[in-house]
Amino acid sequence: MKKLDRTATVKNPPERFTGDVWLDMVVTPQEGDQRAIVGRVRFAPGARTAWHRHARGQFLHVLAGVALMGSRDGSVLRAVPGETLYCPPGEDHWHGATPDAFMEHLAISENADDPAESTVWFEHVSDAEHAAG
Repeated sequence: MKKLDRTATVKNPPERFTGDVWLDMVVTPQEGDQRAIVGRVRFAPGARTAWHRHARGQFLHVLAGVALMGSRDGSVLRAVPGETLYCPPGEDHWHGATPDAFMEHLAISENADDPAESTVWFEHVSDAEHAAG
């Protein structure tokens, strides 16, 4: 048993995000066969991820604001604090904040067998795609 060290907040890279987005890692694998990853992610108004997919899916548990999660078919889900969104393995999606408010969520996923293949990133989400939310 141990208490994990707190990690520094990092600003997510513009290659993968539009707008200002900050990450605090909460959980990372501690033992050889563990896969769990949990991050507290904070989005400035209008900020969002680029299109991406996760090898083992992803849960987003909303802590503050209104979260948007969009898919390639043009549908966009909304969730408020206390609600959880789920994206299945291999589905292209994006998530972010509404244009008028900050949003914070816990991002929960698992590493793939090769951690480098856990998340695959694509192009940025357009303003029109984001506005559909």
